[in-house]
Amino acid sequence: MPAALRWLFNLGPTNPIVVRLVQGGSRRTRHMYVRAAYLAVLIIVLLARLLLAQDAPNLRDLAAASASAFELVAYLQVGLICVIAPVFMAGAIAQEANPRTWDILLTTPMSALQIVIGQTLGRLVFVLALLACSLPLFAVTQYFGGVPSSSVFLSYIVAASAALVVGVVAVFLSVNRLAGRRAVFFFYISVVTYLAITFLIDAVIRQRSGIEAVTVMTPLNPFLALRALVNPSGYPTPDAVELQAMSGLARLWFGNPVLAWVLITSGLSVFLTGLSTFRVRAIGSRVMGGKRRFTRGPRAARTVGTNPIAWREATARAGTPAKMIVRWGFIGSGVLLGVGIIAFFHGSTMTTEDFRLVLLATIMTEFAVITLVAINSAATAISREREDGTLDLLLTTPITPKDYLGGKLRGLVLFLLPFIAVPTVTLLMASGYVMLDGFGRDGGVTVKSAVGLGFADLPVLLPESGVVFPIVALPFIAFCVMIGLQWSLKSKGTLGAVVATVGVVGAVGAVVGGCGWKAAESIPLLGPALAAMNPVTTLYALVDPATAYSEQLSQSGNLDGARTALGIGAVAGLVLYGAIIVALRASMVRTFDMTTRKLAGNA
Repeated sequence: MPAALRWLFNLGPTNPIVVRLVQGGSRRTRHMYVRAAYLAVLIIVLLARLLLAQDAPNLRDLAAASASAFELVAYLQVGLICVIAPVFMAGAIAQEANPRTWDILLTTPMSALQIVIGQTLGRLVFVLALLACSLPLFAVTQYFGGVPSSSVFLSYIVAASAALVVGVVAVFLSVNRLAGRRAVFFFYISVVTYLAITFLIDAVIRQRSGIEAVTVMTPLNPFLALRALVNPSGYPTPDAVELQAMSGLARLWFGNPVLAWVLITSGLSVFLTGLSTFRVRAIGSRVMGGKRRFTRGPRAARTVGTNPIAWREATARAGTPAKMIVRWGFIGSGVLLGVGIIAFFHGSTMTTEDFRLVLLATIMTEFAVITLVAINSAATAISREREDGTLDLLLTTPITPKDYLGGKLRGLVLFLLPFIAVPTVTLLMASGYVMLDGFGRDGGVTVKSAVGLGFADLPVLLPESGVVFPIVALPFIAFCVMIGLQWSLKSKGTLGAVVATVGVVGAVGAVVGGCGWKAAESIPLLGPALAAMNPVTTLYALVDPATAYSEQLSQSGNLDGARTALGIGAVAGLVLYGAIIVALRASMVRTFDMTTRKLAGNA
C-alpha cells in the first residue's frame, strides 16, 4: 500500500483509537438505548403528524401535510443531534486524561493529529449512524409527495454538519479542560446561548425590515439554514435579479445558506482540529509534569452554620477566582443587559413588538443557562464525591443521610440564587417601568391587541411580572436540583447522571409546558393557572398576554380573571413543587445506604 494511502487510513478506518471506540461503544447498552430513544421520538412525531392528515380531502392537501411532517421531523432531528452528540463526544479525551493514561498514549507511534482525529471520528460514527438509521423515516414522506428528494438529502447534510462541529468543539473543549463532563456542560451552555442569540438577531432583522426572507444570520444557525431549505416560500432567498447585483460572497451567503452553513462548519472544524492537535502534547506535559502545591500556615476559622454540607455547596463552588469571575460576570452582564433593553425601549429605538421579543428571548436564554447550571451542579454533586473518595470520608462523620441530602439541596439553591436574581431583576425593572407609564415615553407602554371583535390597549408586559416569575422559577430550579441529586446518587458516573437529569427535566418541562401553553389559550381561568406550572409558559403569559390568553380575552374582554388565575397557579405550583421535592428527598433518605453500598465498588 502506498505510504500516502496508509497515512490516510491510519487517520480514519484503521486508526487504533477509532477501532477501539467503535468496538467498545457498540457493546454498550446505554448507546443502544440512546439510539432506540432517538428513533422512537422521530417515529412518534412523524406518525402523529401523518395521522392528523389522514382525512385530507385530496392529494394536494395530503402532499402539503407530508411536507409539513418532513419539516417538523427535520427540525427535530437537528435539535436531537445537538443534544445527543455531546453524549457520545463527552469522553473524547477525558477517558485518557482522568485515569492518567496519557503517559502511555503519548508514547505510542500515533501522532497528535491521529489522536485528535481518532477521538473525533471514533465517537462521531455513532452520531452518523443515527442519521443513517432515520433515513427510511424520511423516505416514507416521498410516498405522499410534496417533499423533493434533494431536500431530504440536504437536510441530512445540515444535520451532519451540525454533528461534525459539535464533535470537534467537544474534543476541543476536552483538550483544553481535561474533563469530559465540563466539555459537555460548557458545550450546552454555549450552544443554547449561540442559537438563541442568532435566532433573536434574525427575528429582529426580519421584524424591522417587514420582509420574511433570509438574513445575514441564516447561514450561522442550522435551524435557520434548514428553514430556508424546507420553507422556501415563507423564508425565501433573494430572487435572481437581486442576487445578480450582489458580490460573490454575498451571493453565496444569501442565495445558498445551506452551502454557506456547510462551508462555515467545515472550515471551523478544520481550524479547531488543528488547534486541538497542537494542544494534545501540552496536555500530556501538564498531566505528567504538573506539580502540586500546598498552602502552609494557620488559617482563620470559618463559620459554617448548622449544616456544613450546605455551607460547602454554597461557597466552595464559587471559591476560586476564575469561578467568581464567571459567576459575577454573568450576573453583572445580565443586569446591564436588562438596563440596556429598557433604555433602548425608552429612547424609542425599539418598538413595543421588538421590546417584547428581545425581553422574552433574553430572559428565556438566561433561564435556560441557569437551568443547565443547576442540572450540572446537582448531577455531579454526589457522583463526583463518590469518584474522588470524598463520600467515603463523609460517611464516617456524624452527618446523617437526611442532613447530607438536605445540605446539598439547600447549598445548591443558595449558590443559584444570585443567578436566578438576574432575570428577576430584569423583570422587576421592566415591571416598574411599565407601572410608571414609561416616564412619559413617546408612544406609551401599551400595545393595541385584538380582544374579541374589537381592540384594546394592553400593557407591553403585565406589571406583576417581577413578582410572579420568581415564585415559579425558584421552585422549578429547586426541583431540577432535586432530580439531579437523585440521579447523582444512583448513577455510576457524573456523565450518566447529567444526561439522565437533562432527559427527565426536559421531558417534564416539555409535557407540563406544552399542556399549560394550550390550556392557557383555550381554557378560561383554569388555563392560566396551569400555565403557571412552567417558568417558560409563565413568562410567555406575562410578556404577551394577548396571545397567551386569547380565549379569555374573547369571552370576558379583560385580563383580570386570567391575571388572578396566573397568580393563584404560581402559588399552587410553588406548593406542588415543594411537595415533590420533600417526597423525593424522603425517598432518597430511605434508600441512601443501600444505594451507596451498591455502587461502592463502581467508583
